[in-house]
Amino acid sequence: MTYDYAIIGGGIIGLSVGMELTKKHPDASVIILEKESGISLHQTGRNSGVIHSGIYYKPGSLKAELARQGNKQLVDFCKEYQIPHKISGKVIAAASEAEIPLLEKLYQRGLENQLAVRKISTEELRQAEPHVNGIAAIKVPSTGIVDYKKVAEQFSAIIAENGGEISLDTEVQDISFKQSHVEISTNKGAFESRFLINCAGLFSDRIAQMANIRPDLKIVPFRGEYYELKPEKRHLVKNLVYPVPNPDFPFLGVHFTRMIDGRVLVGPNAVFSFKREGYKKSDFQLKDFVEGLTYPGFLKLASGNLSEGLKEMVRSYSKKAFIKEVQRFVPEIAIDDLIPAQAGVRAQALNREGNLLDDFAIIHDRRALHVCNAPSPAATASIEIGKKVVQMMEQGNS
Repeated sequence: MTYDYAIIGGGIIGLSVGMELTKKHPDASVIILEKESGISLHQTGRNSGVIHSGIYYKPGSLKAELARQGNKQLVDFCKEYQIPHKISGKVIAAASEAEIPLLEKLYQRGLENQLAVRKISTEELRQAEPHVNGIAAIKVPSTGIVDYKKVAEQFSAIIAENGGEISLDTEVQDISFKQSHVEISTNKGAFESRFLINCAGLFSDRIAQMANIRPDLKIVPFRGEYYELKPEKRHLVKNLVYPVPNPDFPFLGVHFTRMIDGRVLVGPNAVFSFKREGYKKSDFQLKDFVEGLTYPGFLKLASGNLSEGLKEMVRSYSKKAFIKEVQRFVPEIAIDDLIPAQAGVRAQALNREGNLLDDFAIIHDRRALHVCNAPSPAATASIEIGKKVVQMMEQGNS
């Protein structure tokens, strides 16, 4: 048969798009092609579970808009389907005088993004997080936690209820555009569809290239390595504690996250991964390694962030170096209090000039749409991203 819509990728974004399509177009045939044996096994199933507020993102950007709206949509969705979640809020703390002006800028950005962010005194910080070392802090009340794998499973259930299909163990190998349809060649044979939606995450740029799109970007994988506090030390962190991010480095820094199951994650660092799905330091794939390392944009990014990048590498291989960063905020955490936790890999788009794309990147073609950059806060914004993708697709075809 020829499907009306084929979605490549069974992560939370592909599933959200599928859910929106089956709701909005109940008579349409929808199939999701996923190369793994289950849904949401990569970025969705390996993140820290934070429901983001949108405080960090440029006002007016898709990230800021969809994170703020998506936060509310996600919470409402979790309430409706009884998915465990908690809106605990988070504190962003400055540990030194030099960080206070940066904290103030972040506070102002939160206000610009229409968030109920507020400054809190050191006394309020001690009440909220008694073990955290901070000389100034802000509270972001709309931040929370959830298990995104359970959210994705509910998306999948809704798709099935609405008549959509999910084909697992189905790896896309080639894409060709015929006169009346798109032919998607896979290890399970060919699938035909009138419209293609690429939500392939870590491989979204390669899928776009199969579809004859040459976006000015490349997915560069960054592994985020976490520790977790051993059970008897979990009391040292009540909810979520973040540092003031370094404006010269494109990641948020080591932070503390009390998960929905009570575990407390500490991390991540951010290091270049030698494989797009490389969750261990020893993981290596020659094509991924060479393609990433020789990309002009990566070389410019690496040279421009050499000092911070080297620090991240040192923290990756030295627990002693990692614990120094941890103890800036929670001095009572000792090196033996940290045990290794599951790592994740972030699909971050990078352009040839060496700039990490600040915003979501969605590319519309005549019979295809490609979600080519959807890192954090994509899980938070997933419901809104699904709606946005379908809206863009309809507008482009009208």
